[in-house]
Amino acid sequence: MAEDLNQQEPTAEEKAKFEQDVLKAAEEAMKMEAEANKADEAQAEATAEQPAESAEQPAEPAAAPDPTEVLKQQLADANDRNLRLMAEFDNYRRRTAKEQLELIETANGKLLEKLSEVQDNFERAFASENKAQDLEAFEKGMQMIYNQFAKILTDAGLEQIDPTGAEFDPNMHEALMQQPSETVPEGHVVTVFQKGYKLKNKILKTAKVIVSSGK
Repeated sequence: MAEDLNQQEPTAEEKAKFEQDVLKAAEEAMKMEAEANKADEAQAEATAEQPAESAEQPAEPAAAPDPTEVLKQQLADANDRNLRLMAEFDNYRRRTAKEQLELIETANGKLLEKLSEVQDNFERAFASENKAQDLEAFEKGMQMIYNQFAKILTDAGLEQIDPTGAEFDPNMHEALMQQPSETVPEGHVVTVFQKGYKLKNKILKTAKVIVSSGK
């Protein structure tokens, strides 16, 4: 029995080797623990820095607008501009028409003012106290009034059309009839029954004429 117990006790070399193994295992355990602690610290630092990095990241670009909505908005803007332009044009047209009417009324007023002077002269000529016993003097007075009247019309741009002897022009003349003529060529005006009038190259009234049919 004593021999068996002695055989089970480790030798000094075995104890030394065992102690070395224990120290080595302890060192490896401490090393692994240190590495684990270092990994935990690194993860903690990464977790702590993550919000800051996220804050520094650029914001994601906004979503692209819907092309249909963009076209709808452009169409609405164009319609609004067109409505504004139409309203402005309508106001301009009304204003222009009003100004033209005022110009016409002003021009007519000046013309009528001058014609009223002719009327006054006629009334004075026909007044009983101004009636002349001399027909020649009366005729001279009428001629003066006529000249005044004709000058007013001429100054206003009115021009007489007297096509006596001229070639017949259907744009300016109205043929009442044809008659033979020894002196006036065929197709020319023999007699002016009523003179025509034009205002600055615009025909107001055609001349009524008799046209030659030749010999």
